[in-house]
Amino acid sequence: MITVLGASGFIGSHLVKRLQQQNAEFQAIGRDGKIPLSSLGDVIYCIGVTADFRSKPFETVDAHVCTLLGLVRTCRFDSLLYLSSTRLYAKGDSTNEEQPLCASPQHLSDLYNISKLMGESIALHCGSKGRVARIANVYGPDLMSDNFLPSVLRQAVKRETVVLQGAPDSEKDYVGVDVVVDGLLQIATAGEQQIYNLGSGVNVTHRQLAEKLQLLTGCQIEFAPDAPTIKYPEIDIQKMKSEFDYAPSSILDDLPQLVELYEGK
Repeated sequence: MITVLGASGFIGSHLVKRLQQQNAEFQAIGRDGKIPLSSLGDVIYCIGVTADFRSKPFETVDAHVCTLLGLVRTCRFDSLLYLSSTRLYAKGDSTNEEQPLCASPQHLSDLYNISKLMGESIALHCGSKGRVARIANVYGPDLMSDNFLPSVLRQAVKRETVVLQGAPDSEKDYVGVDVVVDGLLQIATAGEQQIYNLGSGVNVTHRQLAEKLQLLTGCQIEFAPDAPTIKYPEIDIQKMKSEFDYAPSSILDDLPQLVELYEGK
């Protein structure tokens, strides 16, 4: 049996849909739901805070660490898969899963990373089979999210002028939610390693996104004056590709379908 914790969130809700499609045995528990003391089987821990972590530091630590700690202290399970983030690689040169990571408590933006690192450590040393999935920027029908791409898409389909706060050469890795969901289920039920990256393996620049969105929607996209260039390292996905049938698509190829989806809402 699979237990999805954080089942009402973006990734968690898509996990539930996939499990329903597969007629799998599972239970879905929302972020604030009561976790049963009975055996949970293979747990996928999706509880987390994303775009608003800077304004909710205590809630971020609660979600990434404290609730997880309560789970491993009181519940029985066969395995635990903890959802982390490729943001952890931002200050390094390598995105190989085995490399040491760097974070500073003096920087507010690192509170997210530090809390995820603590969550990873708990998951990997919880006494049962613990695994970690470090996930890149997930895209899909996340219509009300305040994350970067959903916000831009909502403005673009309204033909509004979109002002990006990052320079044209800023770049990051985007991965589709369906690819992430299938990857998580593979890791949770058959993963042989401790830590996996889930990304596309190819960075996309703000300029590439802007050009494609302008072509698809007719919107106007501008870049804020003196916008900083923020480049994340390309994500190493060799572990997923070698162990599973992992073949992520490109956000640029999927943009037409995303635009159509957002225009219909």
